[in-house]
Amino acid sequence: MMTILIKNGLIVDGTKKLPYKGNILIENQKIISIGNFNLLNKVDKEINAEGLVVSPGFIDTHSHSDLKILEIPYNEVKARQGITTEVLGQDGISMAPLPMEYITPWKKNLAGLDGTSETIDWNYKTTDGYLKLMEKQGVGLNYAYLVPHGNIRMEAMGLEGVPASKNQIEVMCEITRREMEAGAYGLSTGLIYMPCAYSETEELIEICKVVAEYDGMLVIHQRSEAGTIIDSMKEVLEIGEKSGVKIHFSHFKVCGKQNWKYIDDVIELLDQAKNNGVKISYDQYPYAAGSTMLGVVLPPWAHDGGTDKLLERLKNPIQRERMKHDIENGIHGWDNFIEFAGFDQIFVTSVQNSKNEHLIGKNLIEISEIRGTNPYDSTFDLLLEEENAVGMVDFYGLEEHVIKFLKREEQNVCTDALLSGKPHPRAYGSFPRVIGRYVRETPILTLEEAVYKMTKKAAEAMGITNRGELKEGMFADITIFNLDTITDVGDYVNPKQFPIGVQYLLVNGEMIIDNGDFKNNTPGKVLRKRRGISECTF
Repeated sequence: MMTILIKNGLIVDGTKKLPYKGNILIENQKIISIGNFNLLNKVDKEINAEGLVVSPGFIDTHSHSDLKILEIPYNEVKARQGITTEVLGQDGISMAPLPMEYITPWKKNLAGLDGTSETIDWNYKTTDGYLKLMEKQGVGLNYAYLVPHGNIRMEAMGLEGVPASKNQIEVMCEITRREMEAGAYGLSTGLIYMPCAYSETEELIEICKVVAEYDGMLVIHQRSEAGTIIDSMKEVLEIGEKSGVKIHFSHFKVCGKQNWKYIDDVIELLDQAKNNGVKISYDQYPYAAGSTMLGVVLPPWAHDGGTDKLLERLKNPIQRERMKHDIENGIHGWDNFIEFAGFDQIFVTSVQNSKNEHLIGKNLIEISEIRGTNPYDSTFDLLLEEENAVGMVDFYGLEEHVIKFLKREEQNVCTDALLSGKPHPRAYGSFPRVIGRYVRETPILTLEEAVYKMTKKAAEAMGITNRGELKEGMFADITIFNLDTITDVGDYVNPKQFPIGVQYLLVNGEMIIDNGDFKNNTPGKVLRKRRGISECTF
């Protein structure tokens, strides 16, 4: 039983209270004393935090470490930001549930977001099996899981692009109940991703009624973040009102210059929903560019039936012409990335094949010039060659919009980080950037407000208890950083750069970063939720 004393630090406890100097005593994974006190017994380790800020460990409510964490359990990329807990299972597309007959097609569908692996055991079948796989190998940080809508739909009715029947919805509800019983914190969906995009509102309402029974939340990449965002938000709010589920919008934003006019209307909808009693929160990364799989530039029908069917269509000249037509003319309700970002503002960040690695960091216009063809066909060719496993960054907004949403009370911080190839700089820098840029350099938030958004606010949004606050009896997830230096370092050209300023990191009372030195140890826990109660496995 190790005891650690953190002394002389500026304590920012996660509750928005004013910072104060004090000491924290840790024993057997938890905080046992906090404030100004005299020690009667010798401790195993002392950390002199003079001149440093002591805060709860940061909580990343939108993570894509789902696959990587099974290969490399330590996750230095997130730890260096001060993150101690990640929420997996995002965007309706993740690891579990995964019936054995769908392993091969699902690996292809997942590759653009979370990467792929030939070394892990894919035969875990359910959320319980996936979480046990993580527990068996050990994890460096803490992990909570959302059951993905796309996985549920796949198990119930395959990958076909059709509305669900009443019977199929009933099967989805039963699958959801099984996965919530296994400890999922809620349901995620990504209504621009297949097969989630094929669902109708009623399907989500019925599934969310089950989630609400467990006091879980719907974490949603909504159907539109661009031209039809108002209708999209109304759909999400309807789901919340009719199911009783708590709503958490993923990576909240409005994409494309032509759609910025909707920002005030979006804010008005948030206020109206709050007045109507709908529980709403959202997360946000502090950058004016996004990142996802390149396949989203294709119209939804192109993905019908899964990746293998998509590749057949990409080989067919007639189907290619239809794709071009729909991209150029649009489909109502579909977020057309090429329309709101443009070929020149979409950059490839990852590929699987070495022959295409020279295209990483290039935009779609540059790739078309390299390949000597038009931007449509060069994009289609790349997706075909890579079997849809291509990552991308797209530029869609302005910093002033980031700030407007950052200041809202519903907001908490996330990374939404794809970790393969040449990733978005948010993968390495989101949390230090908020403090460095928006607390120290351009004071948009106070220090205590920023820490609250990264800790207690995030924990409350996800339903995670016993973490997110410096308080006696809480698990000792603690970040200690230098307020004068903390900042992100990576940019879009060289994103793989660790931030600076995080000096110490403790997960469940064990050192992960000790005076700047990262340790490959696994004190993390797989968190499981039970009917309104957050638990962890020991």
